[in-house]
Amino acid sequence: MNWGKGIIAGMAAFMLFILSMCIYMFNAPADDYDHQYYEKGLSFNKDHSREEQVTKDHAEPVITQNNDRLVIAFAQPATGKVSFMRPSDKAMDRLFKLDSGAGKSAEINLQGIAKGPWQLTFEWESDHKAYLYHKEVYIK
Repeated sequence: MNWGKGIIAGMAAFMLFILSMCIYMFNAPADDYDHQYYEKGLSFNKDHSREEQVTKDHAEPVITQNNDRLVIAFAQPATGKVSFMRPSDKAMDRLFKLDSGAGKSAEINLQGIAKGPWQLTFEWESDHKAYLYHKEVYIK
């Protein structure tokens, strides 16, 4: 084998390597980059202060499950929303409105909610203060 054939074979091998890397890159799964990253960063302080408000006011909601109902007891009458997020399937995520009325508890009907682990995010207002609370719950 002479030098010309070796150089051509080396260039062909390098070109095949580059081509295979291009094909691999385009077939790789999509990047899970959060496109709202900067907006969430700007609102972080607001969310953090609402989470601290829960601790400062000892306003953590008490969550109990009775048959097909989830009962949430607040320290004061509250209105807001709760997000049910399923770690294994984003399509199962749900949003419910909360309103305890004059009382201190609210109920959520669990019919149609799959059993298993759920991450709950509570956002509510009580006594003109905003609160944010995260809790992981296992629905039976």
